[in-house]
Amino acid sequence: MKQFIFIFVAAMSLNLSAQQTLPKAEIKTLDGTATTLQKISKDNDLIVVSLWATWCVPCKNELDAINDVYTDWQDETNVKVYAVSVDDSRTVSRVKPLVNGKAWDFDILLDTNNDLKRELGAATVPLTLIIKNGKIVYRHSGYTPGAEDDLFEEIKKHS
Repeated sequence: MKQFIFIFVAAMSLNLSAQQTLPKAEIKTLDGTATTLQKISKDNDLIVVSLWATWCVPCKNELDAINDVYTDWQDETNVKVYAVSVDDSRTVSRVKPLVNGKAWDFDILLDTNNDLKRELGAATVPLTLIIKNGKIVYRHSGYTPGAEDDLFEEIKKHS
């Protein structure tokens, strides 16, 4: 049993340290310009990245909730939010109309091949990350109403 616990703790430690570095996967802006999380994080000290999809109701609920308080977040912490759609080639055409209808204030990026999602080891969406100075400092899967408040508390810890 002690051996199992040691192996489990060692594996978790490796997993946590592996998640600290940013993936190199290429993602695109809505106009087709290629970028990476590494490039984005160089331009901003503190960013939130939310992986989402047009077919994911909790994802859209989370982004709506964040959008409602985003201006306050920026005023207080200077954080920048990026919403990365993991819609594939069959559903990516729904992203622009949805985003336009929602009028979200943050940047929308596309991960149509799910390369970023895979590199992050994301089994499900929404997956929300806080990235500070090029390192992942917080990671959360799923969404329940009010989780945006917890996210903001984490943002303030790192700002």
